[in-house]
Amino acid sequence: MGAQLRVVLDQITQVIDADQAGAARDLTVGLLATAPSGCTVEAIVPAGGAADVVGLAGTRVLPLGRRELAGSWQLGIVPGVGRGLIHAPTLMAPLVKHDRLHDDDQVAVTVWDLHAWEAPELMSKGAVAWQRGMLRRAARHADAVVVPSHSMAERIGSFAKLGDRVRVISGAAPDRFAVPADAVQRRAALSLPERYVVLTGSAESLESGFRAAAAADIDAVVLDAADGAEPRLAEIASAVGLPERRAHVRGTLPAEDRAAVLAGASALVATSALSAWPWRAMEAMSLSVPLIAVDSGVHRDVIAEGGSLVSRDELSDALTDAVGNGAARLRVLAGDRARAFSWASSAERVWALHADL
Repeated sequence: MGAQLRVVLDQITQVIDADQAGAARDLTVGLLATAPSGCTVEAIVPAGGAADVVGLAGTRVLPLGRRELAGSWQLGIVPGVGRGLIHAPTLMAPLVKHDRLHDDDQVAVTVWDLHAWEAPELMSKGAVAWQRGMLRRAARHADAVVVPSHSMAERIGSFAKLGDRVRVISGAAPDRFAVPADAVQRRAALSLPERYVVLTGSAESLESGFRAAAAADIDAVVLDAADGAEPRLAEIASAVGLPERRAHVRGTLPAEDRAAVLAGASALVATSALSAWPWRAMEAMSLSVPLIAVDSGVHRDVIAEGGSLVSRDELSDALTDAVGNGAARLRVLAGDRARAFSWASSAERVWALHADL
Protein backbone atom coordinates (compact mmCIF):
# COMPACT_ATOMS: atom_id res chain seq x y z
CA MET A 1 0.00 0.00 0.00
CA GLY A 2 1.37 3.42 -0.99
CA ALA A 3 1.67 6.55 1.12
CA GLN A 4 1.85 10.27 0.60
CA LEU A 5 4.69 12.19 2.23
CA ARG A 6 3.94 15.87 2.75
CA VAL A 7 6.98 18.18 2.83
CA VAL A 8 6.93 21.64 4.42
CA LEU A 9 8.43 24.17 1.97
CA ASP A 10 7.95 27.28 4.06
CA GLN A 11 10.62 29.42 2.35
CA ILE A 12 9.12 29.31 -1.14
CA THR A 13 7.98 32.96 -0.99
CA GLN A 14 10.23 34.33 1.75
CA VAL A 15 13.77 32.99 2.09
CA ILE A 16 14.98 33.27 5.67
CA ASP A 17 18.03 31.03 5.36
CA ALA A 18 19.24 30.45 1.81
CA ASP A 19 21.15 27.28 2.69
CA GLN A 20 18.19 25.66 4.43
CA ALA A 21 15.79 26.80 1.72
CA GLY A 22 17.99 25.23 -0.94
CA ALA A 23 18.37 22.06 1.10
CA ALA A 24 14.59 21.74 1.44
CA ARG A 25 14.14 22.01 -2.30
CA ASP A 26 16.98 19.60 -3.10
CA LEU A 27 15.65 17.08 -0.58
CA THR A 28 12.17 17.31 -2.12
CA VAL A 29 13.59 16.61 -5.57
CA GLY A 30 15.44 13.65 -4.06
CA LEU A 31 12.27 12.36 -2.40
CA LEU A 32 10.47 12.42 -5.74
CA ALA A 33 13.33 10.60 -7.47
CA THR A 34 13.56 7.88 -4.80
CA ALA A 35 9.87 7.45 -3.90
CA PRO A 36 8.95 3.80 -3.29
CA SER A 37 6.40 2.27 -5.62
CA GLY A 38 2.95 3.70 -4.98
CA CYS A 39 4.23 6.59 -2.82
CA THR A 40 3.81 10.26 -3.68
CA VAL A 41 5.07 13.61 -2.42
CA GLU A 42 2.97 16.70 -1.70
CA ALA A 43 4.19 20.17 -0.72
CA ILE A 44 2.86 22.34 2.10
CA VAL A 45 3.47 26.05 1.45
CA PRO A 46 2.42 29.38 3.00
CA ALA A 47 -0.20 31.63 1.45
CA GLY A 48 0.91 33.03 -1.87
CA GLY A 49 3.40 30.24 -2.43
CA ALA A 50 3.73 27.84 -5.34
CA ALA A 51 6.08 24.86 -5.22
CA ASP A 52 7.55 24.70 -8.73
CA VAL A 53 9.00 21.21 -8.28
CA VAL A 54 8.18 18.82 -11.08
CA GLY A 55 6.50 15.60 -10.00
CA LEU A 56 4.63 16.73 -6.88
CA ALA A 57 1.28 15.05 -6.36
CA GLY A 58 -0.13 18.34 -5.16
CA THR A 59 0.48 21.50 -3.17
CA ARG A 60 -1.41 22.42 0.01
CA VAL A 61 -1.46 26.23 0.20
CA LEU A 62 -2.12 27.38 3.74
CA PRO A 63 -4.24 30.42 4.68
CA LEU A 64 -1.37 32.25 6.41
CA GLY A 65 1.81 33.84 5.06
CA ARG A 66 5.21 32.58 6.17
CA ARG A 67 5.71 35.10 8.98
CA GLU A 68 2.22 34.57 10.39
CA LEU A 69 2.61 30.83 10.01
CA ALA A 70 5.81 30.85 12.09
CA GLY A 71 4.01 32.59 14.94
CA SER A 72 0.92 30.42 14.65
CA TRP A 73 2.85 27.14 14.64
CA GLN A 74 4.94 28.27 17.58
CA LEU A 75 1.66 28.49 19.52
CA GLY A 76 0.45 25.12 18.25
CA ILE A 77 -2.22 26.60 15.97
CA VAL A 78 -2.07 24.78 12.62
CA PRO A 79 -5.09 25.74 10.49
CA GLY A 80 -5.49 24.03 7.15
CA VAL A 81 -2.49 21.72 7.41
CA GLY A 82 -4.35 18.42 7.49
CA ARG A 83 -3.03 15.09 8.63
CA GLY A 84 -0.81 12.28 7.37
CA LEU A 85 2.95 11.89 7.05
CA ILE A 86 4.65 15.29 7.35
CA HIS A 87 8.37 15.93 6.95
CA ALA A 88 9.79 19.35 7.81
CA PRO A 89 13.30 20.03 6.41
CA THR A 90 13.71 22.64 9.21
CA LEU A 91 12.14 23.30 12.63
CA MET A 92 9.19 24.97 10.86
CA ALA A 93 6.58 22.27 11.42
CA PRO A 94 2.94 21.86 12.52
CA LEU A 95 3.75 20.32 15.90
CA VAL A 96 0.58 19.36 17.72
CA LYS A 97 -0.74 16.31 19.51
CA HIS A 98 -1.57 13.48 17.11
CA ASP A 99 -2.05 9.73 17.06
CA ARG A 100 0.68 8.00 15.11
CA LEU A 101 -0.35 4.53 16.26
CA HIS A 102 -4.00 4.58 15.23
CA ASP A 103 -4.27 7.36 12.64
CA ASP A 104 -0.89 7.00 10.91
CA ASP A 105 -0.12 10.67 11.52
CA GLN A 106 3.59 11.53 11.68
CA VAL A 107 5.65 14.69 12.00
CA ALA A 108 9.43 14.79 11.64
CA VAL A 109 11.48 17.98 11.97
CA THR A 110 15.06 18.87 11.08
CA VAL A 111 17.64 20.82 13.09
CA TRP A 112 20.63 22.02 11.04
CA ASP A 113 22.48 23.84 13.80
CA LEU A 114 22.45 24.46 17.55
CA HIS A 115 23.40 28.14 17.42
CA ALA A 116 20.32 29.17 19.42
CA TRP A 117 21.74 27.20 22.35
CA GLU A 118 25.52 27.25 21.85
CA ALA A 119 25.99 30.76 20.44
CA PRO A 120 22.78 32.80 20.77
CA GLU A 121 24.79 36.01 20.31
CA LEU A 122 25.08 35.14 16.62
CA MET A 123 21.31 35.43 16.16
CA SER A 124 18.55 37.92 16.85
CA LYS A 125 16.70 37.51 20.14
CA GLY A 126 13.52 36.74 18.23
CA ALA A 127 15.16 33.96 16.21
CA VAL A 128 16.68 32.44 19.34
CA ALA A 129 13.33 32.44 21.15
CA TRP A 130 11.54 30.94 18.14
CA GLN A 131 14.03 28.09 17.64
CA ARG A 132 14.12 27.23 21.32
CA GLY A 133 10.34 27.30 21.47
CA MET A 134 9.98 25.06 18.43
CA LEU A 135 12.45 22.52 19.80
CA ARG A 136 10.39 22.41 23.01
CA ARG A 137 7.31 21.70 20.88
CA ALA A 138 9.26 19.05 18.99
CA ALA A 139 10.21 17.40 22.29
CA ARG A 140 6.49 17.11 23.07
CA HIS A 141 5.01 16.29 19.68
CA ALA A 142 7.56 15.27 17.02
CA ASP A 143 7.84 11.62 16.09
CA ALA A 144 11.43 12.14 14.96
CA VAL A 145 14.01 14.92 15.10
CA VAL A 146 16.53 14.77 12.27
CA VAL A 147 20.07 16.16 12.67
CA PRO A 148 22.86 16.00 10.07
CA SER A 149 25.65 14.48 12.17
CA HIS A 150 26.17 12.00 14.98
CA SER A 151 27.88 14.54 17.20
CA MET A 152 24.83 16.79 16.91
CA ALA A 153 22.62 13.82 17.78
CA GLU A 154 24.54 13.49 21.03
CA ARG A 155 24.66 17.24 21.68
CA ILE A 156 20.98 18.01 21.11
CA GLY A 157 20.06 15.78 24.05
CA SER A 158 21.56 18.47 26.30
CA PHE A 159 18.83 20.90 25.22
CA ALA A 160 15.72 18.73 24.84
CA LYS A 161 14.42 15.42 26.09
CA LEU A 162 14.11 13.53 22.81
CA GLY A 163 14.98 10.01 23.89
CA ASP A 164 15.37 7.65 20.95
CA ARG A 165 13.58 9.92 18.48
CA VAL A 166 16.78 11.54 17.14
CA ARG A 167 17.83 10.40 13.67
CA VAL A 168 20.96 11.28 11.69
CA ILE A 169 20.45 12.15 8.02
CA SER A 170 23.18 14.23 6.45
CA GLY A 171 22.88 16.97 3.89
CA ALA A 172 24.92 17.42 0.74
CA ALA A 173 26.25 20.10 -1.57
CA PRO A 174 23.54 21.87 -3.59
CA ASP A 175 22.35 19.96 -6.63
CA ARG A 176 24.23 21.01 -9.76
CA PHE A 177 26.75 22.97 -7.69
CA ALA A 178 29.58 23.47 -10.17
CA VAL A 179 32.14 25.98 -11.33
CA PRO A 180 30.39 28.45 -13.68
CA ALA A 181 31.83 29.10 -17.12
CA ASP A 182 32.36 32.76 -16.22
CA ALA A 183 34.10 32.05 -12.90
CA VAL A 184 37.04 34.35 -13.68
CA GLN A 185 34.72 37.23 -14.48
CA ARG A 186 32.68 36.61 -11.33
CA ARG A 187 35.80 36.70 -9.15
CA ALA A 188 36.87 39.92 -10.84
CA ALA A 189 33.45 41.46 -10.20
CA LEU A 190 33.89 40.59 -6.52
CA SER A 191 37.32 42.29 -6.55
CA LEU A 192 39.17 39.18 -5.42
CA PRO A 193 42.95 38.77 -5.67
CA GLU A 194 44.65 36.14 -7.81
CA ARG A 195 45.75 34.04 -4.84
CA TYR A 196 43.70 33.58 -1.68
CA VAL A 197 42.16 31.17 0.81
CA VAL A 198 38.52 31.20 1.90
CA LEU A 199 37.67 31.48 5.60
CA THR A 200 34.36 30.58 7.25
CA GLY A 201 33.25 30.99 10.86
CA SER A 202 32.15 33.55 13.42
CA ALA A 203 34.08 36.75 14.13
CA GLU A 204 35.69 35.17 17.19
CA SER A 205 36.78 31.98 15.44
CA LEU A 206 38.01 33.79 12.31
CA GLU A 207 40.95 35.24 14.24
CA SER A 208 42.77 31.91 14.01
CA GLY A 209 42.03 31.76 10.26
CA PHE A 210 43.46 35.24 9.67
CA ARG A 211 46.55 34.28 11.67
CA ALA A 212 46.99 31.16 9.55
CA ALA A 213 46.64 33.17 6.32
CA ALA A 214 49.28 35.61 7.55
CA ALA A 215 51.64 32.72 8.33
CA ALA A 216 51.08 31.24 4.87
CA ASP A 217 51.56 34.69 3.28
CA ILE A 218 48.28 34.58 1.39
CA ASP A 219 45.16 36.77 1.19
CA ALA A 220 41.99 35.70 3.01
CA VAL A 221 38.42 35.90 1.69
CA VAL A 222 35.67 35.64 4.30
CA LEU A 223 32.30 34.30 3.13
CA ASP A 224 28.89 34.83 4.76
CA ALA A 225 29.92 37.83 6.86
CA ALA A 226 27.06 39.63 8.58
CA ASP A 227 26.05 43.06 7.33
CA GLY A 228 28.36 45.70 8.77
CA ALA A 229 30.95 43.19 9.97
CA GLU A 230 33.73 44.26 7.58
CA PRO A 231 35.40 46.92 9.78
CA ARG A 232 35.57 44.63 12.80
CA LEU A 233 36.89 41.68 10.80
CA ALA A 234 39.48 43.87 9.11
CA GLU A 235 40.68 45.00 12.54
CA ILE A 236 40.89 41.39 13.77
CA ALA A 237 42.92 40.44 10.70
CA SER A 238 45.30 43.35 11.16
CA ALA A 239 45.77 42.58 14.85
CA VAL A 240 47.08 39.08 14.07
CA GLY A 241 49.38 40.08 11.24
CA LEU A 242 47.24 40.08 8.09
CA PRO A 243 47.04 43.64 6.68
CA GLU A 244 43.52 44.97 6.16
CA ARG A 245 44.09 45.19 2.38
CA ARG A 246 44.63 41.41 2.36
CA ALA A 247 41.39 40.62 4.21
CA HIS A 248 38.46 40.54 1.77
CA VAL A 249 35.11 40.32 3.54
CA ARG A 250 32.05 39.25 1.58
CA GLY A 251 28.49 38.62 2.70
CA THR A 252 25.97 36.06 1.47
CA LEU A 253 26.57 35.16 -2.17
CA PRO A 254 24.41 33.23 -4.66
CA ALA A 255 25.48 29.68 -5.45
CA GLU A 256 27.16 30.55 -8.75
CA ASP A 257 29.33 33.21 -7.11
CA ARG A 258 30.20 30.89 -4.20
CA ALA A 259 31.27 28.19 -6.65
CA ALA A 260 33.43 30.69 -8.52
CA VAL A 261 35.04 31.91 -5.29
CA LEU A 262 35.68 28.42 -3.96
CA ALA A 263 37.06 27.17 -7.28
CA GLY A 264 39.64 29.95 -7.27
CA ALA A 265 40.72 29.36 -3.67
CA SER A 266 43.96 27.66 -2.73
CA ALA A 267 42.13 26.18 0.29
CA LEU A 268 39.13 26.61 2.55
CA VAL A 269 39.64 27.02 6.29
CA ALA A 270 36.61 26.19 8.47
CA THR A 271 37.32 27.88 11.80
CA SER A 272 34.10 27.26 13.75
CA ALA A 273 33.73 24.36 16.18
CA LEU A 274 30.00 24.94 16.77
CA SER A 275 27.44 22.20 16.23
CA ALA A 276 26.21 23.04 12.74
CA TRP A 277 26.13 21.48 9.31
CA PRO A 278 29.24 22.81 7.49
CA TRP A 279 27.58 24.16 4.32
CA ARG A 280 30.69 25.77 2.78
CA ALA A 281 33.02 22.91 3.68
CA MET A 282 30.67 20.52 1.89
CA GLU A 283 30.62 22.78 -1.17
CA ALA A 284 34.40 23.05 -1.13
CA MET A 285 34.80 19.28 -0.98
CA SER A 286 32.42 18.87 -3.92
CA LEU A 287 34.81 21.06 -5.96
CA SER A 288 37.92 19.25 -4.66
CA VAL A 289 39.22 22.31 -2.84
CA PRO A 290 41.88 21.55 -0.17
CA LEU A 291 40.15 21.72 3.19
CA ILE A 292 41.49 22.62 6.63
CA ALA A 293 39.11 22.57 9.60
CA VAL A 294 39.25 23.08 13.33
CA ASP A 295 38.85 19.68 14.93
CA SER A 296 35.29 19.27 16.24
CA GLY A 297 32.63 16.62 16.51
CA VAL A 298 30.77 17.78 13.40
CA HIS A 299 33.96 18.10 11.35
CA ARG A 300 35.07 14.62 12.39
CA ASP A 301 31.68 13.24 11.32
CA VAL A 302 31.30 15.12 8.06
CA ILE A 303 34.75 16.00 6.75
CA ALA A 304 36.51 12.99 8.28
CA GLU A 305 39.39 12.00 5.99
CA GLY A 306 38.31 14.56 3.37
CA GLY A 307 40.49 17.28 4.85
CA SER A 308 43.01 18.13 7.53
CA LEU A 309 41.43 18.38 11.01
CA VAL A 310 43.65 20.22 13.44
CA SER A 311 43.57 22.25 16.64
CA ARG A 312 43.44 26.04 16.39
CA ASP A 313 47.12 26.24 17.31
CA GLU A 314 47.95 23.98 14.35
CA LEU A 315 45.98 25.91 11.73
CA SER A 316 48.95 27.95 10.53
CA ASP A 317 51.16 24.94 9.84
CA ALA A 318 48.27 23.01 8.28
CA LEU A 319 47.35 25.88 5.94
CA THR A 320 50.95 26.46 4.91
CA ASP A 321 51.10 22.80 3.89
CA ALA A 322 47.68 22.92 2.17
CA VAL A 323 48.67 25.78 -0.13
CA GLY A 324 52.05 24.18 -0.79
CA ASN A 325 53.23 20.58 -0.93
CA GLY A 326 50.01 19.11 0.46
CA ALA A 327 47.65 20.72 -2.06
CA ALA A 328 47.41 17.84 -4.55
CA ARG A 329 46.81 15.23 -1.84
CA LEU A 330 44.14 17.30 -0.13
CA ARG A 331 42.32 17.93 -3.40
CA VAL A 332 42.02 14.20 -4.02
CA LEU A 333 40.85 13.55 -0.44
CA ALA A 334 38.22 16.29 -0.62
CA GLY A 335 36.77 15.06 -3.89
CA ASP A 336 36.65 11.46 -2.68
CA ARG A 337 34.88 12.40 0.55
CA ALA A 338 32.28 14.53 -1.25
CA ARG A 339 31.08 11.49 -3.16
CA ALA A 340 29.78 10.02 0.11
CA PHE A 341 26.99 12.62 0.19
CA SER A 342 24.01 13.19 -2.09
CA TRP A 343 20.45 14.41 -1.72
CA ALA A 344 19.19 11.20 -3.28
CA SER A 345 20.86 9.19 -0.52
CA SER A 346 19.46 11.53 2.13
CA ALA A 347 16.00 11.22 0.59
CA GLU A 348 16.16 7.42 0.70
CA ARG A 349 16.90 7.66 4.42
CA VAL A 350 13.93 9.99 4.91
CA TRP A 351 11.63 7.46 3.25
CA ALA A 352 13.12 4.73 5.46
CA LEU A 353 12.62 6.89 8.56
CA HIS A 354 8.90 7.37 7.91
CA ALA A 355 8.50 3.69 7.08
CA ASP A 356 10.12 2.77 10.39
CA LEU A 357 7.82 5.14 12.29
